[in-house]
Amino acid sequence: MSRTKRRISGVYSRARRVEIDDTSRFVLFSDLHRGRGSRSDDFAKNQKLYETALAHYWREGYTYLELGDGDELWQERRMAGIIAEYPAIFQRLADFHRAGRLYMLSGNHDVMKSNPAWVRVHLEPLFPGLVVEEGVLLVHTPTGHRALLLHGHQADFFNDRLWRLGRFLVRYIWRPMELIGLHNPFEAADNPKRRTQVERDLEAWANARNTSIIAGHTHRPYFPRGTTTRYYNTGSAVHDRYITAIEINTGLVMPVKWEVGVREDGGLFITKELLTPSVEIQEIFA
Repeated sequence: MSRTKRRISGVYSRARRVEIDDTSRFVLFSDLHRGRGSRSDDFAKNQKLYETALAHYWREGYTYLELGDGDELWQERRMAGIIAEYPAIFQRLADFHRAGRLYMLSGNHDVMKSNPAWVRVHLEPLFPGLVVEEGVLLVHTPTGHRALLLHGHQADFFNDRLWRLGRFLVRYIWRPMELIGLHNPFEAADNPKRRTQVERDLEAWANARNTSIIAGHTHRPYFPRGTTTRYYNTGSAVHDRYITAIEINTGLVMPVKWEVGVREDGGLFITKELLTPSVEIQEIFA
């Protein structure tokens, strides 16, 4: 068994089991990369889109599930600075947590959240008792079908096992270079070859184990239909002018995009649309 397969299988064996049924409402986000509002904060341009989406999901009774890299802790040293930059967002996430409607996973850019001691120091005041998972196994109780939720960096050796080196390079070398338009070649989202390999490895594990995977990490939304693949991706919140997510709503699964629309009179509004038509949960969960 390859390293990647062993790594994902390990996440699967430790994943928190969460049961859902045909009344459940979940929204899955990944790769928000919330920063401190600087020029290198890729989340800042979509802040209002995300705040609008978050308010919608709160009102409509959704459970919020963040698949890692919610916060940009490679570039930023202090979680407190990120919370101070986006207080309304973190208060809303705290509302979800108090209501028992929040699950948070760790990614490579916020791998520190996998350390319970770090979580107690930096997140406990807003999220008392929060446990940040590496994986969640969603189980559809009417059918027994399952889907493994994880960030996806587990299929990316450099960003998984060598994350300390990656953090050093991003913080001290690539961050200033990105400000002048150069891209980090070690990031799957910025390296097409690496991104494709990560996607293939996640898909290979999912198909071999007949267990669906929903991931992030690559920033590329992926929701195939009419194929035998068991791999899906939420996309991210750092696209230009839009954010993507996956909704699970009363037995249906659908990829969605939040973006700014323009009325005929030139006025702006925020809208949500389906990226592809919704499908029944048993078509996605294996």
